[in-house]
Amino acid sequence: MGRVTSPTAPVATTGYPWPIETTRLANGLRVVVSEDRTAPVVCVNLWYDVGSRHEPPGQTGFAHLFEHLMFEGSEHVKKTEHMRLVQGNGGSLNATTNPDRTNYFESMPSEHLELALWLEADRMGGLVPALTQETLDNQREVVKNERRQRYDNVPYGDAWLRLLPLLYPEGHPYHHSTIGSMEDLNGAALDTFKAFHAQYYAPNNCVLTVAGDASPAEVFALAEKYFGAIEPVPGIPAAPNGHLAGPATEPVRETVTAAVPAPRIYLSHRTYPFGTAGYDAITVLATVLGSGRGSRLYQRLADGKRIAQPDYIGSYGVDLAHAPAPLIITATAKDGVDLETLEAGLDEVLQSLIDEPVTDEELNRAKALLTTSWWRQVSTVGGRADTLGRYTTQLGDPASAGYRLPSWQAVTADDIVEAATRTLRKDSRVTLTYLPEEKA
Repeated sequence: MGRVTSPTAPVATTGYPWPIETTRLANGLRVVVSEDRTAPVVCVNLWYDVGSRHEPPGQTGFAHLFEHLMFEGSEHVKKTEHMRLVQGNGGSLNATTNPDRTNYFESMPSEHLELALWLEADRMGGLVPALTQETLDNQREVVKNERRQRYDNVPYGDAWLRLLPLLYPEGHPYHHSTIGSMEDLNGAALDTFKAFHAQYYAPNNCVLTVAGDASPAEVFALAEKYFGAIEPVPGIPAAPNGHLAGPATEPVRETVTAAVPAPRIYLSHRTYPFGTAGYDAITVLATVLGSGRGSRLYQRLADGKRIAQPDYIGSYGVDLAHAPAPLIITATAKDGVDLETLEAGLDEVLQSLIDEPVTDEELNRAKALLTTSWWRQVSTVGGRADTLGRYTTQLGDPASAGYRLPSWQAVTADDIVEAATRTLRKDSRVTLTYLPEEKA
């Protein structure tokens, strides 16, 4: 039983002042515990190393569908019972899916820690026997409705679905979105879904994190009690290789005419994988460029030239860890401003990151915003458990979470110029534009 403890240290050194202890069960389940007796609350968080990047051709959307199916009953828990038991005992719960992973979590009064672990163990090892055609068909319809509500029937809602295939080539694991293809979801048989679950939702493909009012010894014992008998799955297939040899070498452009209220532009570039020094520089760059009223985009295009709507301008990175992650810059035109003028303004601000190094004031502001964001994330047991689960799954060590904030704080103006020069080139840019339909 191996354990690692992260020492308490000041922000400048670690950024993560809570203890961390880990172990690995014989079946491969990694267990991470961060004890905090401040309040009688715990969060149980599971990161499964399966997301849309793992989906083979013909099975897109499977990981996201299981985000729904995992709440529809398991071998010893009836349909909707998981949610009822958590909420009925004062807890909250949810799940999310992204290209890299699927995540299930519940925050509970600490007296119900054992209940939460039992529930999660039952659906890890006992979902397939309870999965019926009726449940599958019902949740397929739920996903279709989610697609309509979040993507198809919302102005600009399908931007992410369009950007991914423009950013990543055919066959790349990030080429398609987590919502997947409705044709794939409709065409797959029940046994195909069961096989997908049996292949990936295994103890040796999972990180269980508990943060809050529980000791490592207690959590390790309960993890062994409820998860220890679940058999590991040998030979879990790796996701397709996401390696890309640097930025794209040709610009790509797509224009969409749709029922949108105003012209909008999305500019995007592949940068560096999450967890690298390069992506840390991109994170600070994106904050300087597009976070809030003090950002360059806001100051120059919303306040200055007044060609962009103040509430719809910004930039952000998408934290993907297994290939160069995208940086997305977006702006919506003010009334009477054409798309060409808006795009020229965006291009001018992006070029300024190369020609006009960020000032001390800009850099300090960006780092202050990121510091606030970091501490807001880890100030709750839920945020803490999710953070440790992420760093264990994606970088192999929960204690590496402590290095992210110091890494942002160490970024210099020269680092930002270097990152901008490499990644913001016009010959590697993806440009997605939306134009309003002409009114009859």
